Amino acid sequence: MSELKNQQVDNAAESEDEFDEQAIAAAAAMGAEGADTRPAEHFWPSFKRLLGLLKPWAWVFGAASLLGVFWVILTVTAPKILGEATNIIFEGVISSQMPVGTTQQEVADTLRASGEEEFASMVEAMVGFVPGEGVDFYRLSQTLLWVLGIYALANILDWASGYLLNGVVVKAMYGLRRSVEEKIHRLPLSYFDRVRRGELLSRVTNDVDNITNALQQSLIYALTSILTVIGVLVMMFSISWQLALVALVVLPITGGIFAVIGPRSQRSFAKQWRSTGKLNSRVEESFAGHALVRVYGREEDMRKQFAAENEDLFEASFKAQFLSGMMMPLMMFAGNLSYVGIAVLGGLQVASGQLRLGDIQAFIQYSQQFTQPLAQLGGMATTVQSATASAERVFELLDAEEEDPDAADAPALEPGPGRIEFKDVQFSYDPERELIRDLTFSVEPGQTVAIVGPTGAGKTTLVNLIMRFYELNGGSIELDGQVTGDLRRHDVRARTGMVLQDPWLFQGSILENIRYGRQDASDAEVIAAAEATFVDRFARALPDGYETVLDEEASNVSAGEKQLITIARAFVADPAVLILDEATSSVDTRTELLLQHAMNALREGRTSFVIAHRLSTIRDADLILVMENGRIVEKGNHDSLLAAEGAYWRLYQSQFSGAAVDLDAEEEALTGSVPVAAGSGSVATGSVSTGAASTGPVPTVPGANPPTTGPIPTTDSK
Repeated sequence: MSELKNQQVDNAAESEDEFDEQAIAAAAAMGAEGADTRPAEHFWPSFKRLLGLLKPWAWVFGAASLLGVFWVILTVTAPKILGEATNIIFEGVISSQMPVGTTQQEVADTLRASGEEEFASMVEAMVGFVPGEGVDFYRLSQTLLWVLGIYALANILDWASGYLLNGVVVKAMYGLRRSVEEKIHRLPLSYFDRVRRGELLSRVTNDVDNITNALQQSLIYALTSILTVIGVLVMMFSISWQLALVALVVLPITGGIFAVIGPRSQRSFAKQWRSTGKLNSRVEESFAGHALVRVYGREEDMRKQFAAENEDLFEASFKAQFLSGMMMPLMMFAGNLSYVGIAVLGGLQVASGQLRLGDIQAFIQYSQQFTQPLAQLGGMATTVQSATASAERVFELLDAEEEDPDAADAPALEPGPGRIEFKDVQFSYDPERELIRDLTFSVEPGQTVAIVGPTGAGKTTLVNLIMRFYELNGGSIELDGQVTGDLRRHDVRARTGMVLQDPWLFQGSILENIRYGRQDASDAEVIAAAEATFVDRFARALPDGYETVLDEEASNVSAGEKQLITIARAFVADPAVLILDEATSSVDTRTELLLQHAMNALREGRTSFVIAHRLSTIRDADLILVMENGRIVEKGNHDSLLAAEGAYWRLYQSQFSGAAVDLDAEEEALTGSVPVAAGSGSVATGSVSTGAASTGPVPTVPGANPPTTGPIPTTDSK
């Protein structure tokens, strides 16, 4: 017998390992794992799709672009005019040192005759030079006022353009969040079976927020930066094509920086956001099971796992930020090299009279305006790469396979008493491992059907199929003569109320949580449901009564009280079909007895499915289905199943006889083979055989509920 126990434990471990492997493989397929090898060329499709989110507001983008064009024209014109102000001051100072009454050419000839050839060429290049006149302050003030006006108008246009573009980004991200939310409701439950909750939350929150921040920081400046580069190039060539060519040396250097660092940075950002999702999953899992972690003393293990995943996130983040952070310094370095060349060549041209001093001043300003937007674009590449990595993860969610949509011509669900019929139903989560096969039975209106069986037999799956949470692989389920697969899912679920083993409550009052079952229920109906389910007795004892606000984890009520609230919610829904999945497992024995009376009233006239491991809760069921390995192996009422001494009888004995389960008999029932073991016993009514003479019947356990027919067999003490 001990060997059989060990074998069962080994089989369970193997099954668990196999399930873990399948979960990891599925997560990898969804992009949660193993995506480090994703090719870098995925950047451009994702980036184009990200920009496609802005398409509905193309006209706003065009208006902002037009304002940006005017802003660039003004900003690139201002240095030219400001250079003219420098010329007025410089030429006025030079003219004040020249004799009054002479001409510009006479001054130049005199300087050339004295050997000052470069100074003479500089004087000849001056415009409006009048010897002895000095600085023309009126002309200077007018020029400066023009510059101030240009800069003021440019700032207004810049603000207006930024306002429009920021509005586009906010609206686009609003639409993206809405699309993600709607997508989640269209995904099948199988998707949530594959993707960890923390990973999904990371995509919905962190990744979407990262896209929003990146677009707000980069889109507004990207447009103006590109337009500035174009405008500045035009002005530089208008001043000196030689100096403009020197400034353009920075472009191939910039292109090389992007080509070398860009793909590596993109891969690092993709890994960073995947690591963020994994770490969020770990934190969510740790917090959700914090009590159990402490009970089993696994704090150190959780710390080690967190530290390992935190280290992965640190390394990925550091590499991504380091690579992307190199772009701007390298581009600034390239810009400084061109600045040195411009300063040297420009000084020679001024000295030779090819350029005026104000022109070289304006050109130096233009060179800074040329390298600055290029450096900004390099910095934007950091945020754009990070946003695109997040966008890939969000788009994976949006592209996930959805539930098959309801047929447009789906018939309406006709009112009915709630008769349910299974016809040759076949279903499996994994095509390689069949779960439910050839399942056929019917439930008449008003009947209570209890579903029992060992863990993994398919009990919860059975009721999930009724709710159309999963689609059948074969056969059909009919509700009042209509095939549920042909109906709209909402119609099927609207006729069904469900209470799960794990209660779910949201942050809100007790009244609101109960009314969640039916939004149009009045306060009187809600309170009546609460009284029927014994919520009233503890709700009124709370300081705020029914208006008591439950916190996020509903920690201000007990586990049993949470379940009572969810049962009251099902009462309010007033469904035709009621499903109770271990609904009383969290309440005490006395409350369970009270709930039995309440549920009897609730089940009156309704078709009810009760999944239970505690067989005392289903003694009065009209029909009991015993499931093993996806099949119904027995069906009948409590008395008839006990009399048959089959699978239900063995389950009943394991709970109420006070004896250990006969594992040999259990194996024989499950496999059909008779194990051979020395000293193995077989259960017989009234006594237990141990291979020797029976020592007689053993008294039953006090307080246990005996079966309604026959004595309870118990094992004797050795």
